[in-house]
Amino acid sequence: MFPLWLLHGLGAAMGWLAFLASPIYRGRFRANAALAGYRFGEVRGAVAHAGRMVAELPRLWLGAPLPYRIEGGACVEAAYAQGRGILYLTPHLGCFEFSAQAAAQRWSAEHGPITVLYRPARQPWLAKVMETARNRPGMLAVPTNLSGVRQMIKALRRGEAVGLLPDQVPPHGQGQWSPFFGKDAYTMTLAVRLAHQTGAAVVLARCERLSWGRGYVVHFEPLPAAPLAQDADAALLQINQAMEHLIRQSPDQYLWGYGRYKEPRVEAAAPAGGAA
Repeated sequence: MFPLWLLHGLGAAMGWLAFLASPIYRGRFRANAALAGYRFGEVRGAVAHAGRMVAELPRLWLGAPLPYRIEGGACVEAAYAQGRGILYLTPHLGCFEFSAQAAAQRWSAEHGPITVLYRPARQPWLAKVMETARNRPGMLAVPTNLSGVRQMIKALRRGEAVGLLPDQVPPHGQGQWSPFFGKDAYTMTLAVRLAHQTGAAVVLARCERLSWGRGYVVHFEPLPAAPLAQDADAALLQINQAMEHLIRQSPDQYLWGYGRYKEPRVEAAAPAGGAA
């Protein structure tokens, strides 16, 4: 398996190639960043980080544990001490795949596995690889269907943890329109439903890549202005604002090219909510 510094170097080149080759991607990147108040020069580092995200996946899924440190873990400890399940929320920021791995390595032995959602690939062989790779020690990957959601609810009620990407656009009928950086974005309602139904503590997670492949810093913090509002619309806005808060801490590692404001796709699948 290639070292992380090499994968990140190759990924940075891949990110810039993709950016230069696609006018649509460039336009969406610039437009999304501008909505948040950033000039391209302030977030140009995110172009390389998008490529690093892709290049590091095989290492994250199949390789040995990577170096990291945790900051802000006291809020996680406090939630477990209260006997509550934990709902980790992280946007498409930094190495969001590793956020759950780090939390699992730190707390799953004592408090049970972290359950995360994933969207199965269309190709059966790739779907099997993704399922196997994401079931790392202390982690349980469940598909984005009704069965997966039920497993997440059960895990939270047992006092375990689950992870979601609440800035992922859900299918039609599984979200609501809510402001995100000042523009309405179709936003999943699953996070709000899970928190309201189980009383889980909402914890924000942000995994920052260190330079030169030195590993990661995983930041945890409580939801600002906690607790989560009981009104569903207000709670949804509260979560979007929390994601903005995280993104503004590392804007050069956010996936500005992600189609956050796209129309939701129409599908017949049961309610789900994204992957983490």
